[in-house]
Amino acid sequence: MQKPTRHIFVCSSSRPNGQQKGFCHSKEGVDVMMKFMEGIEERGIGGEIFLSNTGCFGICEKGPIVVVYPENVWYGSVTPSDVEEILDSHIEGGTIVERLVI
Repeated sequence: MQKPTRHIFVCSSSRPNGQQKGFCHSKEGVDVMMKFMEGIEERGIGGEIFLSNTGCFGICEKGPIVVVYPENVWYGSVTPSDVEEILDSHIEGGTIVERLVI
């Protein structure tokens, strides 16, 4: 197994019982996750970038939340239209998208 260079976590308000409900889910968290999946696949970087959906990070008022490791950068109020900029600037370019940082 190849270790990733970065790991992206997206809150989709997943619950242990499999239900998806909550703030990030109602604010397009699942759509953000899907855009990341599409973008990673289109760029052919799936072997080096891992993507995981998560449950609540506890700061719902700033959701949907996206966290990028190993930099430990937390992005808030991420929309599907922000995903390409995060992929371009941060994931491939190494420059944090400051306007989304929380």
